[in-house]
Amino acid sequence: MSMTLPTRTIGPFTVSAIGLGCMNLSHGYGVPPSEKEGARLLNHALDAGVSFLDTAALYGGGQNERLIGKAVMRRKAEFTLASKCVLDMFEGKRGLDGRPESIARTLDQALGRLNTDHIDLYYLHRLDKAVPIEESVGALVRAKEAGKIGAIGLSEMSAATIRRAHAVHPVAAVQTEYSPWVRNAEVAVLDACRDLGIGFVAFSPVARGMLAAAIATPDYADGDIRGTMPRFVEPYFSQNRRLIDRFNALAADARVTAAQLSLGWVLSRAPYIVPIPGTRSIAHLDEDLAAATHSFAPDILAAVDAIFTPGAVAGPRYSSAMQAQVDTELLPEELVLPA
Repeated sequence: MSMTLPTRTIGPFTVSAIGLGCMNLSHGYGVPPSEKEGARLLNHALDAGVSFLDTAALYGGGQNERLIGKAVMRRKAEFTLASKCVLDMFEGKRGLDGRPESIARTLDQALGRLNTDHIDLYYLHRLDKAVPIEESVGALVRAKEAGKIGAIGLSEMSAATIRRAHAVHPVAAVQTEYSPWVRNAEVAVLDACRDLGIGFVAFSPVARGMLAAAIATPDYADGDIRGTMPRFVEPYFSQNRRLIDRFNALAADARVTAAQLSLGWVLSRAPYIVPIPGTRSIAHLDEDLAAATHSFAPDILAAVDAIFTPGAVAGPRYSSAMQAQVDTELLPEELVLPA
């Protein structure tokens, strides 16, 4: 039997205040766990009260959607399912294709992999700058009218793009990286979500493990995307490590884990924000979920901001090649990107 967690509203959906980002069960951080281990974690998440699962066509080249389809789709009544299109693997290579016909094709493939005829929340994973956002959103409107999806989302898009998309059809959710360590959404996206009544889904809310006491040195396994991210490698890592040491000490003083403090901070920012941490560990999942019911004192949350002041984190969050696929506003210190 599933437990219950506090809930929040994302568009038409009432979901657990902390959801689960499923990417790293299939993608992005070296060798993924076995299908059996992934299924065990997904089912444990539902048992623990998680009612919001997030995947994408890109993750594992469709393997993450297949995992969810096999592992938990029989329990679909217990959770809201989100997936994504546009950013995908095309002929074995990662790419963007926001054309309506490509979106329709990716969606049909996703439905097959997920073993369902309906995805609750379907995002445009990235902005394809070669296709007007109105055309890409139009494809999702038609999918919604056909009953294939329930609501429309956008991922890593700017406030201006969000407003253009919302003018075509109401957007239920915007997903962007957000944590004390990554604050790009504060430039304009959070304000746009508030103004338009759009839910905000925060991915990587523990900074890909940096705010979960999980990274002591910049040594990553082959295939770990953090090895390509400037903040996670030298010369920036050592500078950022000093901030992390202060953050870890603050968490210890507050008698919570670093991950719980980061999640508590994200939850405190606005009632329309739902973080979706990812993990391969059931123990870490339970640790994360405990943040949903913990009360964080205002002075502790203020102390987090005092550590991560504007410009304190060294280096951009993405390389220039990765940033080229992101529409979300840059912070002033990111305007000059490394090669």
